[in-house]
Amino acid sequence: MRKYSILLVDDDPVIIKGTGRDIEEKGYDVATAESGEKAVELLEKASFDLIITDLSMGQLDGIGVLKRSKEINPETMVIILTGFGDMSSAIEALRFGADDYMIKPCEPEDLYFRISRCIEKLELKRKIKIYEDILPICCVCKKIRDDSGKEHGTGQWMSVEKYISEKAGIMLSHGYCPECEADVRKEFDL
Repeated sequence: MRKYSILLVDDDPVIIKGTGRDIEEKGYDVATAESGEKAVELLEKASFDLIITDLSMGQLDGIGVLKRSKEINPETMVIILTGFGDMSSAIEALRFGADDYMIKPCEPEDLYFRISRCIEKLELKRKIKIYEDILPICCVCKKIRDDSGKEHGTGQWMSVEKYISEKAGIMLSHGYCPECEADVRKEFDL
């Protein structure tokens, strides 16, 4: 199983130490930052699957960490934790792309549940991205469906040669790879 990386950001050393240790015990790699500024330094050096950040911190608050993390990597999941939650801060966090919002103190099991939901959502996003990049090829005739500029699944089917010629402007020449050449030689006793 892949080990996910989490950045825990809080100016409270008790939360950093206790919650960080608890999350590590659940099998995650945890890095910590005691300020928004330190979090951004880490974000610029390393990639994280999930950021759990306090909302109220010194100069750079949790919303600042959220914004910067989404600029660096929009795929990174972010949970905002706050001891001073209100509807306007929750709306602001969600507006800037937070994936979850929790009021402190929270039960450890609730936090673990939210972490696992964010990781599950991240994996689904990654799978969708992979599938979006797949080029449909007929398993019988090997034609390619070109969905460029059309609704997915409605594109024109064309030969590989035509597709490559139109998309890349490359003309193809035909030949044999070494394995196929050997097979042809065997077939014709050459």
